[in-house]
Amino acid sequence: MLIPHRSENPDEAAPPADYRKILAIVRAADGPVRVRAVGEEPGRQVTARGKLDPLRAKMTELADRGWLRKRGDGRFTARS
Repeated sequence: MLIPHRSENPDEAAPPADYRKILAIVRAADGPVRVRAVGEEPGRQVTARGKLDPLRAKMTELADRGWLRKRGDGRFTARS
């Protein structure tokens, strides 16, 4: 399992580097973010729809494991 479930005292170094970058981008946002907004961050340059699907899968996996929260409108927020 690449992404461990988030615990009460999460180890921020537990997810792989690419997933930690995603977490940092979502946490730095002022509010809920769309996958495209994360893909447009400097260093990522993932803007084509076909290229967003793998990023969406990673963000959904982070949400499934408790690191992010996926809202009903498809946007993501950081867990406190």
